[in-house]
Amino acid sequence: MRLCSLLSLAAAVALPAAAAGVSAAEFAAKAYAELPVEEPYTFHKALSAWVEPLRRDPAAKRSSDEMEIANGWSIVIASRPGEVIRTAAAEFRDYLARSMQVNVAIREEKSLAEWRKYSRAIVAGTRDQLTGCSSGLQGRKDYQIVTAPGLVAVCGFDERGAMYGLYNLEARMNLREAPFLPAKLDTTRRSLYRARMTLSGLGWEEWPDRYLALLARYGFDSIYASVYVNPNGVNGPPPYWDRMKKQDPARVHDLIRRAARYGIDLYCPIVYLYTGEPQNEVGLRELVRNIVTEFPEIRGYILLTEGFFYKTFFGAGGQGKIDLRDWVKHWAHGVGIVAEECHKINPNIEVLPWEYNIDFRPSMVEVKRYGTSQLPADTIPLLTFENGKGFERDGERGSLKDYAINETGPAEVTEAQIAEAKRRNMRVYAKADTWASWQYGTFPYLPFPHQWYARYQALEKSGVDGALESWSYGFKPNYIAEMRAWYSWSEAPPFNELLRAIARREFGAGSEETILGAWEHFSKAIRLVPDTGPNMGTNNAVATPLFLHKPKPRAMTLEHSWEDPEMWTRTSQISPYWPYAPRRLILLPDFTNRVNAAARYANPFSIPVFTKYLRLAADEMERGLAGYRTAALAAPVAKRRSAYHEVLLAEQLQRMMRSDAAVVEFEDLRFRLAHGPAKPEGLQLLDRMEVLAKEELTRTADSLETARRDSRLGYEWEQDYIYTPFTIEEKLKLLRKTVDNEIPEYRRTLTGN
Repeated sequence: MRLCSLLSLAAAVALPAAAAGVSAAEFAAKAYAELPVEEPYTFHKALSAWVEPLRRDPAAKRSSDEMEIANGWSIVIASRPGEVIRTAAAEFRDYLARSMQVNVAIREEKSLAEWRKYSRAIVAGTRDQLTGCSSGLQGRKDYQIVTAPGLVAVCGFDERGAMYGLYNLEARMNLREAPFLPAKLDTTRRSLYRARMTLSGLGWEEWPDRYLALLARYGFDSIYASVYVNPNGVNGPPPYWDRMKKQDPARVHDLIRRAARYGIDLYCPIVYLYTGEPQNEVGLRELVRNIVTEFPEIRGYILLTEGFFYKTFFGAGGQGKIDLRDWVKHWAHGVGIVAEECHKINPNIEVLPWEYNIDFRPSMVEVKRYGTSQLPADTIPLLTFENGKGFERDGERGSLKDYAINETGPAEVTEAQIAEAKRRNMRVYAKADTWASWQYGTFPYLPFPHQWYARYQALEKSGVDGALESWSYGFKPNYIAEMRAWYSWSEAPPFNELLRAIARREFGAGSEETILGAWEHFSKAIRLVPDTGPNMGTNNAVATPLFLHKPKPRAMTLEHSWEDPEMWTRTSQISPYWPYAPRRLILLPDFTNRVNAAARYANPFSIPVFTKYLRLAADEMERGLAGYRTAALAAPVAKRRSAYHEVLLAEQLQRMMRSDAAVVEFEDLRFRLAHGPAKPEGLQLLDRMEVLAKEELTRTADSLETARRDSRLGYEWEQDYIYTPFTIEEKLKLLRKTVDNEIPEYRRTLTGN
């Protein structure tokens, strides 16, 4: 199916020529003046009460090979329909009214057997209701769409299939920006995944109805709620799960009921410290029976080693001298107990063991394969798709630490696990990010479409049967997630045609080539980034300070207390010298100057290689941004504000890359300077630090203006806002002090003047 059969696009209008594109300063002058300032959580309020926006382009003209849905048509469903179809029909009616300015009525018929005879109708039902619809429908969520003069038929394998078929009509109209469909469409789309689940992008257990309706439109059939607590409210084990918010079982029941209207199932965790002792095993069995009995509608349980573990918890790779084979063997036995108790009550419950904490470096292939071999055959391994994937920069080797997109995956260990599971005829699900990642986890999505598409292809090629597609950054609507929805079913449009249609819709006719080129540059840029984990650089760099001297504390300190200050800061996650973000998300120097914190952060890469590739990535981003800015400024008035936001988001990513490099280099220079080099070398180091600080001052000022105009930036609900405009303002104050006072004073001490 070619996208040109979906859309009739107007002839492209050439953009104004711009030899070098538009500079960041030129763009900022216009964008900042036009975009309103947003208070924190503005995005949260909008998504909580989400309604379909007006999407119709009044200039759109129907082509000869298209049909139009017009006022007076009907949505026809069977009488006494199931809740999912009834809800989807009402949602589709409201979509047509709000987005396409077309008023239709819902009509119920006792039988849909004569559906081919209806006129000016959109008929939606299951294969049992629509006689003679496609025999190609094979499983849940599959659907067929057929159009003929005056008729659109949506036939689902089940109610969910019919729902997703209706929402696919919306997706086609959104790309077309008009209530137009191909006049002779006949497509049968099979779901490629048994389950697609996500986490809330709003906050812990925040699932308002309008947000659930949005998730269904993006192809999700499941949600994971919530991460580290049992659904019946029973506390999990320490070391920190006992500090989590407590679950209210009534809230879970309410969520199950509300989500079901939108065809969305619920997955939950089971958290327990399993020791293998007889009484402990009795307790585990009792916990599982109580949960499954109280919540018969829960589709599956995720047993993540950050909460369901054997005897001792450890972070990935932090097991010390623990025998991992022995540990995972006993852990798998605990998984078997959960599966046994679940399946006694309901054999269809999915039990998803997720051994995230077992070291996933490339050298651990055999251990990870062994772990999969120990799992009960009636469970579904949930594998982390990309973590641990090895990569190289200038001969220096590293591996992905935690949820990144600079490598598509699968990791070496994951390939081995998938092969072992398939050998045992087990299904495989994957934790695989598909629009956002902990790499730049403070962004609502990452505009690297070519790299994301490569991951979609890798997931399909690897035989992954289901996916958990976000972690604590959760879901927020965006065009990358829209792409993912298309490629989660068969008969998706060719990639370049879909991208072209999205580019036209987002930036206006005539911008397509410019935007496609920009997206290619962005996708090349992320492939250069050397991942070092979910820490300072890729999440908080635009708000991370540059320290020349040990600052005065900004919060309570315990330097002379009987409490261990290191233990206190680890428990609180707060540094008294910069208490605006969790300690691990800033680069705090070792002011005793025994350890080079910059080298420790860049490890396993050397500082020159690490900063080189960050700057190369930022340069590649700039090659795309020059045209991106030009296209946004040339966008039609109705599209301009959203186009400006797209540019500012990409610019903030570029700033994050440059700030990451600057923070690391500045700290390395500070460390070297602190060891007292001779005057000429010391002055050279200080001169370079001054250049870095001045560049960072300008960059941070722009970061502030961007963050003020997009409340999504800096937010990641696991820790709420990692940076806000206020914290960036604090960084600006420190930078000004560094540039205006501290560096000149330090220079005087070196020169004696």
